[in-house]
Amino acid sequence: MFFLFLQIFERFFSPLRLRREGKYAWFALLCDFVAKKVLLGLHYFATSSRRYSRSEMKRKIIFSFAFRSLNRTFAPMIYPRNFEEKIGFNEIRTILKGKCMSSLGKEKVDEMAFTQEVDVIRELLQQTKEFRLLQEEHDDFPLNYFFDVRESVARLRLEGTHMEEEELFDLKRSLETIIAIVKFLRNNENDDENENENHPYPSLYRLTEGIVTFPQLVQRIDQILDKFGKIKDTASTELARIRKELAKMEGSVSRTLYNILRTAQSEGLVEKDITPTLRDGRLVIPIAPNMKRRISGIVHDESASGKTLFIEPTEVVEANNHIRELEHDERKEIIRILTDFANDIRPHIQDIITSYKLLAEVDFIRAKVEMGKMFQAIEPIVKAHPYMDWIHAIHPLLQQSLAKQNKPVVPLEIVLQGDKETRKQGDKNSGRLLIISGPNAGGKSVCLKTVGLLQYMLQCGLPIPMSERSTCGIFNHIMMDIGDEQSIENDLSTYSSHLLNMKNMMKQANDHTLLLIDEFGTGTEPTIGGAIAEAVLKQFCKKKAWGVITTHYQNLKHFADDHEGVVNGAMLYDRKEMQALFQLAIGRPGSSFAIEIARKTGIPEEVINDASDIVGTDYIQSDKYLQDIVRDKRYWENKRQTIHQHEKRLEVKGEKLEADLQEIDKERKAILRRAKEQAEELLQETNKRIENAIREIRESQAEKEETRRIREELNAFSKDLADIDTKAEDEKIARKIKQIQERKERREKRRKERPHPLPLPKGGASETAKASTTEKPLQVGDTVRIKGLTSVGTIETLDGKMATVIFGGMRTKMRAERLERTSATAAKSEGQQKYEDFFVNKNSQMTRNTIDEHRNHFKQDIDIRGMRADEALNQVQYFIDDAILVGVGRVRILHGKGNGILRQLIRQYLQTIPNVSGFRDEHVQFGGAGITVVDIA
Repeated sequence: MFFLFLQIFERFFSPLRLRREGKYAWFALLCDFVAKKVLLGLHYFATSSRRYSRSEMKRKIIFSFAFRSLNRTFAPMIYPRNFEEKIGFNEIRTILKGKCMSSLGKEKVDEMAFTQEVDVIRELLQQTKEFRLLQEEHDDFPLNYFFDVRESVARLRLEGTHMEEEELFDLKRSLETIIAIVKFLRNNENDDENENENHPYPSLYRLTEGIVTFPQLVQRIDQILDKFGKIKDTASTELARIRKELAKMEGSVSRTLYNILRTAQSEGLVEKDITPTLRDGRLVIPIAPNMKRRISGIVHDESASGKTLFIEPTEVVEANNHIRELEHDERKEIIRILTDFANDIRPHIQDIITSYKLLAEVDFIRAKVEMGKMFQAIEPIVKAHPYMDWIHAIHPLLQQSLAKQNKPVVPLEIVLQGDKETRKQGDKNSGRLLIISGPNAGGKSVCLKTVGLLQYMLQCGLPIPMSERSTCGIFNHIMMDIGDEQSIENDLSTYSSHLLNMKNMMKQANDHTLLLIDEFGTGTEPTIGGAIAEAVLKQFCKKKAWGVITTHYQNLKHFADDHEGVVNGAMLYDRKEMQALFQLAIGRPGSSFAIEIARKTGIPEEVINDASDIVGTDYIQSDKYLQDIVRDKRYWENKRQTIHQHEKRLEVKGEKLEADLQEIDKERKAILRRAKEQAEELLQETNKRIENAIREIRESQAEKEETRRIREELNAFSKDLADIDTKAEDEKIARKIKQIQERKERREKRRKERPHPLPLPKGGASETAKASTTEKPLQVGDTVRIKGLTSVGTIETLDGKMATVIFGGMRTKMRAERLERTSATAAKSEGQQKYEDFFVNKNSQMTRNTIDEHRNHFKQDIDIRGMRADEALNQVQYFIDDAILVGVGRVRILHGKGNGILRQLIRQYLQTIPNVSGFRDEHVQFGGAGITVVDIA
C-alpha cells in the first residue's frame, strides 16, 4: 500500500507541477508546495524512522524509492544528456581537476552538479570568495599533506587488520592538516551564535561544523613513528631489544667480512677497490669466477656479464642466518605494534572518514579559486528567480584559446528580464526571449554557448568571468538544441532530431526554464520551416519560458515586434571592412549580409546579380535599409557611449577634485596645528632656558635690568604665539612665522653678544685681557674649561692634540680643541671660590667616586618616548652633559617617529651645543628616523 500510494502521488503531482499557467495556476502552485512537503516528510520517515522497518533491507528500499520519487518530481532537468559535452563543461571539469592537490578534491569535482537551490549556490560562491580573501590576507593557511587514506582507515573495521607504516604516516600528516585547518577557522569562534555571524570567514567556518579532530591519535602516532615515517626503536621494549641485537650482529658480520676481504686482497684474490655488497639481504663479496674455489662460501648471485660472482663466506653464513631471523622477529613486532594501534583507531573510524570531507571541501574550494584567477572570474550577485543582466561576460574556454593566438576576446553584454522588471524599468530592449540574427560566422553560436556555459557554471557553484556589476538569476531547467543530432540507428534526420528536441522542450518548459536553440527552424524547406518555428515560439511565449535563440528567418525577426517579452538582437558586422565584429546589440534585428559575404568570398558578380534578380529588388532594398538602420543606430550608440564616458570622466574628476580640496584643507589645518604645537614647545624650551639664564644671572650678581629685558622678550614671544589661529589665511600664517623667525634671530644675535653667564665680578680683569688670553695657544698650567660648560680645570700635560686636564681633583683626557682658556679671576669669583674650596677640600674623594660611578654605569642610549617635550629635553640635556664628561664619542637618542615634533625639538637643542659635531638618523634597519645618532667631538 505504501508503494502504491507513492506511485499514485508521483504520477499525479509530477505533471501537475509543470502546468503553472492559465486558469488553475494557483492550484498547481499549491499542489507543488504540498507535494514537496509530503515527499520531504516521506524522505525523513524513510531515513530516520525505525518503528515501521522490520529489517535494514526494508528501510533501504523505502529510502531509495522515496528519494527517487523526490528527485523525479523536483530535480532540475538538463537536456539533452550530453549537455555538458556540447557546451564544453567537461573541459571545465578537467581544468578544475588539474588545480586539485589530491584525489579528495578531484572526487568533489566529479560530484559537482547543477542545482536550483539559490541558498546552496550563494553558499558555494561565498566559500570561494572568502577563500580568495583568506589567501590574500594570510599566507599561513595550512595547505600541506592532503592525503586520502580513507580506504586504509575503512579497512581497519575488520579485526586483526592494520595500516602499514607509510599509510600511518600519511594518516598522521593529514590529521595534522585537519587539526590546523579547524584551529585556523575556529580562531575567532565565540560561544554566542549571534556574535559568530561576525566571523571573518563565516562560510568557511561552517565547513568545520561537525568535524572531529584527533590530536590524541596524532600524539600516539608520534610515539610510534619518527619524522621520516619509520617505526621508532622506542615503540616497544621488545622492538628496542631486537634492533639492538640486530645492530650488534650486523656489526659483527661486517667486521668478519672485512677481515676476510682484506686477507683476500692481500693474497691477490680480490681487487683492492672491491667492497662488500648486499644480495638477497645478505652481505657478500664480489670476486672473479676463477677465484671462487679460493674462498670457501656460498655463491648467491652472478653479474649479468658473468665476470663477477657474489660469495657469502662460510664464516658469516650462520651469523647472516641469525640476522634474517632477527629481521623476521622485527617485522612481527612491528605488525603487533601496528595492530595494537589499529585497535585504538577502530572506534573512531567513521569520525575520521567524516573529517576528511573537510580536506576534500578545502581542496575543491582552493581549486575553484585558482581556476577563477586563471579566468579572471568573480562571484556575481545572484537572485532567487530567473534573471540575466550580464556585463562584460566572457566565454572562458574561448578566452584561453584566443590568448594562445594573442587575440582578444569580445565580451558579451546581455539582458533577460521578466515582465515585472521590464515594466518597472521601462526597458524595451529586454525580455524573456532573445532572438539573435546576423551574418554567418558572426558569433551567434558562440553567444549561445557562452550563455549556456556561464549559467551552468554559476548553478554548479563556480565563479564566472564577467563584471562585478553583473546580476544573475536561477533557472530550474536548461534545455539546448544545437548542432546536428541525426541518428541512423533511430532513423532520425537532422530536421527530425530538431523536431524531437522541440517536442521535449514544449512538454517540459515553464517560467523557470532557459532555452538555448541554435539555427531555429532550419533543416527543411524555408517557408514551412519558418512557419513551424514561429508556431513553436508562440508556445514558448505562452509558457513564459526564457531563452536565447539564433535564426536567419525574417518572420522570426518580426515576431518580436508583435509579442511581449520577446526582443531582437543582432550580431554586428562591419560592411566597410567586410568582417564580423562579434558584438551583440539588443533591440534590433540583424542582417545576414548574404550578398556581401558572397562577394567577399569571390563568387562571380554575374552569379550575385542573378541571385539578386531571383529574390527581387524589394528584398534587396529592404535588407539594405535594414543595414543602414543598423549602421546609423550603431553610430549614434557609439556617440551616446562616448558622451556617457565623458560625463563619467568629468564626474570622477569633479569628485577627485573635491576630495583633493578637502584633503588639502585637512592637511593645511594639520600643518597649522603642528606648527602651533611646535611653537608652544619652543616657548616652553625658551621659557626654561630663560629661567636658567635668570638663575645664573642671579648667582653671578647680574643687574635687574637684564632680567627685566629677558622677561619682556619672553612675553612678546608668547603674545605672538597666542595670535596664531589655525583658521587664519596662509599669508597671515607665513607673516607670523616670519616675525617669529626674525625675533628668534635677533634673540640669538643678542645672546652671542651677551657676556658669559658667569661674568667677572666687579673689579676683575678686563675683556681685553680675557680676549688676549684666549687667543694664545694652550699651555701646561693654563686654566681652561670645556666649551659650553662652566666646570673649570687646569691643564696638566699636552700631547699633540690631546690634553690631560684636572677637574676638581679628577684627571680627564680629551682633545685640546674641546677646551677654551679662561682667566683665573673669572673662574674664582667669591661665591664660586668658597664653593670650590668646600667642594675640593671637603668632598674631593666623594666627587671622584661619583664621577667614576657615572662612567661605569653610563649607557650610550636614552629612551624618551612617551615624555612631554620639556621633560624629554631636560633628560637629554643631562644625558649629553654626562656623555661629554665621561668622554663618550657617540650616543643614541630614542625618541620615536610620531609626528616628528620631539625629534625636531631634540635636534634644535643639539645644534646649540658646541661639543656636538653632528647628528643623523639611525640606519633604517635599526630604527631609522625614530632614533637620532649624536657624534660628540
